[in-house]
Amino acid sequence: MTSGQTEIWHNPRCSKSRNATAFLDDAGVDYTVRKYLDQPPTADELRDVLRRLGAEPWDITRTGEQIAKDLGVASWGRTAADRDRWIAALVEHPILIQRPIVFTADGAAVVARDEVALRDLI
Repeated sequence: MTSGQTEIWHNPRCSKSRNATAFLDDAGVDYTVRKYLDQPPTADELRDVLRRLGAEPWDITRTGEQIAKDLGVASWGRTAADRDRWIAALVEHPILIQRPIVFTADGAAVVARDEVALRDLI
């Protein structure tokens, strides 16, 4: 993640992600774009993101994706002991990460699936 600036983990093929960048543009927010499918996060980056979101990896996993079904994530445990397995799956298959995720320079973060979440963040 870029420090000192707002950043968005963006998938240009996703309408919610495109809407988020349009909102940031309209709001005049200076931000950087990380196409996280091309530049997947490391496990440490993902742990930091989860801390900033106040979430667990299963909270930001797109369980409807085919790869999630192939991996059988619906049957995986959701305890602290299972956390690393989920993180490893998100790192290996970044398509499973909910999008977009927006981070601010002050350390806040949100899964910005709607305008309200973005408005509250900025």
